[in-house]
Amino acid sequence: MSRTDSTRPRWVRLADTPMTTCVPVHDHRSGLCTLPDRITPPEPRPGGCHWGPTATFNCLRTDNGAREWYHLRRADRRRSRHRARHDLHAYRGEATAARRDR
Repeated sequence: MSRTDSTRPRWVRLADTPMTTCVPVHDHRSGLCTLPDRITPPEPRPGGCHWGPTATFNCLRTDNGAREWYHLRRADRRRSRHRARHDLHAYRGEATAARRDR
């Protein structure tokens, strides 16, 4: 069987890189902190501290979210390229004008 993310349970993917894929979620309404030391399979319990996914993990790990994230990043990269071209064109124009003025 292939060892891709789609075949691994969600909690295993969360445990890959803690603090990047998941963060501690504290809920101290029931008293002391009950955050487990290790990320384990979720247990059905009402409230309490637990490890929760980050926004990036949620966005990248869902089928629809991955496409949305890709398009957001694509737009950022495109703006960056256009800005770099604009700046280079302005710089070349200044350099050409300076040579003509000599």
